[in-house]
Amino acid sequence: MSARSKKISFVGAQGDELAALLDLPAGPVRAYAIFAHCFTCSKDVFAAARISGALAELGIGVLRFDFTGLGASGGEFANTNFSSNVADLLSAVAFMRQNFEAPKILIGHSLGGAAILAAAGEVPEAKAVATIGAPADARHVTRGFQADLTRIEQDGEAEVELGGRRFQIRKQFIDDLDEHDLGKRIADLRKPLLILHAPRDEVVGIENAGKIFDAARHPKSFVSLDDADHLLTRRRDALYVAEVLAAWAGRYIGREEAEREEPAGNAVVVSETGLGKFQQRVTAGPHRLTADEPEAQGGLDSGPSPYDFLAIALGACTSMTLRMYADRKGLELGPVSVTVDHKRVHARDCTECAEGRDGYVDRFERTIRIEGGVAAELSGKLAEIAGKCPVHRTLESSSVVVTKIAGED
Repeated sequence: MSARSKKISFVGAQGDELAALLDLPAGPVRAYAIFAHCFTCSKDVFAAARISGALAELGIGVLRFDFTGLGASGGEFANTNFSSNVADLLSAVAFMRQNFEAPKILIGHSLGGAAILAAAGEVPEAKAVATIGAPADARHVTRGFQADLTRIEQDGEAEVELGGRRFQIRKQFIDDLDEHDLGKRIADLRKPLLILHAPRDEVVGIENAGKIFDAARHPKSFVSLDDADHLLTRRRDALYVAEVLAAWAGRYIGREEAEREEPAGNAVVVSETGLGKFQQRVTAGPHRLTADEPEAQGGLDSGPSPYDFLAIALGACTSMTLRMYADRKGLELGPVSVTVDHKRVHARDCTECAEGRDGYVDRFERTIRIEGGVAAELSGKLAEIAGKCPVHRTLESSSVVVTKIAGED
């Protein structure tokens, strides 16, 4: 399914407005996730954008945002530290919880992975946690400006170069890193953990993945990213990560959905998804479908319209009825297909309508095709049998619709 991005903003831990994008699937959202980007990166870095977009195409809505002082977010980077990053993450969780749904999946890349590991214990709704090229110790980030540490200690701050850009790093940033025992957070995680890491990662060595894996309790999984680089700059690597993440997380987010109470008897439940103006989630026993309206009518065109479903019912019932008839009579009938065209026409223009009808009527034109053809003498009989399809009879007869409002006596 195609994805779309929605620009949003929320207030971060230090009171600044943080810029974010919510990547949404065109169809129903299976679950929401939060993606935390790498150190000094932004929500628009290739890995974050590509992985979030791919996850959205697989039915997972992903919030990615710029930490305070980075990208399009407000605030001063020099005033931030690892603790404030974790707090920004929790602010993002609170925003999702209040405006959409609390994230069930937490994903972090590089230092964003370390922040996710530190924050995950405070997100009870999270069902799955994943890291990509993450360090096992938050202080690992100082390796990028090791030569400047003495100057930072002496002067209280220094301007350092990271990834070709200049950033002001203050002593409080370094001191804060020492306050975090990531190993204990990992051991106390008590959530399914997926560790994705490239053996040839030259920024965060593979030994970090081993330390995270050893500290974590089961269920835990490790997936090698082979020859991918740290920033996943190759499209195929980012897509692979997204596919693995969706398949792995599906085991945990799907479990909760499967345990939900299904409608009793033959009841069908239709409910709004909150996406677009008209999109509906349809539950029919164990089956999940989507209903919508075309874009021209203000919808997302993410599923059949209500009248499309009526045509689907008539076509499916017709094909099934013909197959049952052929099997019962021992007829060699090739594969059946049924085309149904629905239009609203005026009764006076409907030659098939009964006399005396007035106003507009719904006209369903059904075309039956039998692969390999059918003998002329059998065509009339098949048309007669098609007319006995239960849905056909329901559409032509007078049905009764009884409406009740839940909660009323």
